[in-house]
Amino acid sequence: MLYNTGNPVIVQSDRTILLEVDNDNFVQARNALSKFAELEKSPEHIHTYRLSPLSLWNAASLGLTSEQVTGYLEQFSKYDIPQNIRFEIIEQMSRYGKLKLISDGGMLKLESTEEHIITEIWNSEQLRPYLDELLDNYTVLINPANRGFIKQSMIKLGFPVEDVAGYTAGLPLKISLRKISRGRREFDLRAYQNEAVEVFYEGGSAHGGAGVIVLPCGSGKTIIGIGIMEKCSTRTLILTTNITALRQWRDELLDKTSLTAGKVGEYSGERKDIKPVTIATYNILTYRKTKLSGFPHFSLFNREDWGLIIYDEVHLLPAPVFRYTAEIQAKRRLGLTATLVREDNRETDVFSLIGPKKYDVPWKDLEKQGWIATAACTEIRVALTDELRVKYAVSGLRKKYRIASENTAKIGVVERLIERHRDDLVLVIGQYISQLEMIASEFDAPIITGKVESLEREKLYNAFRKGKIKLLVVSKVANFAVDLPDANVAIQVSGTFGSRQEEAQRLGRILRPKRNEEMAQFYSVVTRDTHDQEFSAKRQLFLTEQGYSYNIVNSERYFAEKS
Repeated sequence: MLYNTGNPVIVQSDRTILLEVDNDNFVQARNALSKFAELEKSPEHIHTYRLSPLSLWNAASLGLTSEQVTGYLEQFSKYDIPQNIRFEIIEQMSRYGKLKLISDGGMLKLESTEEHIITEIWNSEQLRPYLDELLDNYTVLINPANRGFIKQSMIKLGFPVEDVAGYTAGLPLKISLRKISRGRREFDLRAYQNEAVEVFYEGGSAHGGAGVIVLPCGSGKTIIGIGIMEKCSTRTLILTTNITALRQWRDELLDKTSLTAGKVGEYSGERKDIKPVTIATYNILTYRKTKLSGFPHFSLFNREDWGLIIYDEVHLLPAPVFRYTAEIQAKRRLGLTATLVREDNRETDVFSLIGPKKYDVPWKDLEKQGWIATAACTEIRVALTDELRVKYAVSGLRKKYRIASENTAKIGVVERLIERHRDDLVLVIGQYISQLEMIASEFDAPIITGKVESLEREKLYNAFRKGKIKLLVVSKVANFAVDLPDANVAIQVSGTFGSRQEEAQRLGRILRPKRNEEMAQFYSVVTRDTHDQEFSAKRQLFLTEQGYSYNIVNSERYFAEKS
């Protein structure tokens, strides 16, 4: 059956969805597709999405129905939707909720509405070690200690488990939000922040209490975490990426809640204070003396009767923390992130062990509302220098990428951008320390890498925040959870191969709303016709899905036009 050939979408039987960019309905169609499909590539004219089980399960967990998903596709499709795709959408979305973990009289049960599913589970060699007893054709008794492992295993077999077994309350801790912060500013949650809190908490029912909230950098995910802490009013363990982020959490808690300094502890490589609210780094939790040793700091998970665990930047969760999280499924768990993309493809572990996506707002929606800055993204391409061209040609893939990333021709581009933005607060950010040290030396700029002590880092960040330093060179240690509200220009000179989440996080460094509503500028300096250019295209995928477009220019022409 022929639909509307003026529509922008073509749904194909291999689960790919093609979206025409040059179409009046492009933005509406893109916003619809992002609810239930994953963006795979986004060249100039046709974007390619893919339907996956996980994308459809997350859609189901957010309340979308198969009828709504099919309806979106029918609304924007040029042609009829292949029958196998209609079937796949119904099949995958119906799987969410077919298996439930429930608590019944102190016992943990795995229930299904379909007898054959329980039969398959009971007879699975992979699952049998985690199963206690077959109670009837629809119910299996589970040891509570195996709650997480069951969920992990079932999702690998294609059956997401809806966990409504509830949570232990944890030791109570009264937490209230201030109307006036300690810094003498009015404080209240924004409408979308309140909505995220309510969706996660769900009135304290077993349907709430575990899941992930996905919002852009600069939109106040920490504030949402604090709002959820108030709802739960229980002892809380917060896990985050580094000491800078840890202390930003501490400062926000002390500024905006009733908590006092004596109630908030730091557990890091520098201090080991355990308090009713304890903030720890992933690094300290995953520390061990040798590869064969245990993780001595994992005892922190059980040192207090935590009622809530918050995983900041949950897309970075280390594998050992995943494993331990499988054992503590009776605790409420909140994941916070700007993007659920993981380069190791462990998104299913986030889904099964932390919880499904509970709340998500497109970046451009918050930009339109003024909650994050408007940003222009520009990719400036430079040629590989003659002396590096031969070296590049005879090198392996990884070495090729590094040679192209560290191309010394990039320094001239950086110089011209710094000169253009001499009145702005500029971050130069990259992957390779030797490259960053060269840039810092060239422009007499301070540099922050993993080697810089936390106290010195904070001094430099504070000087930058106050405008005493206008140019700061940073390594990937600044990718996450660093609050630099007035930074309005970022120049990316190298990155971690095709990491989509890193690209999103780096743009996020400059997305705090600006006092004069000026536009933020995000530049990527890329070596033309090399693996640097190929990986750059992969890095941009997540932001393209969010509605950002990159203006791609050659350096010679770009600066000639701007001069």
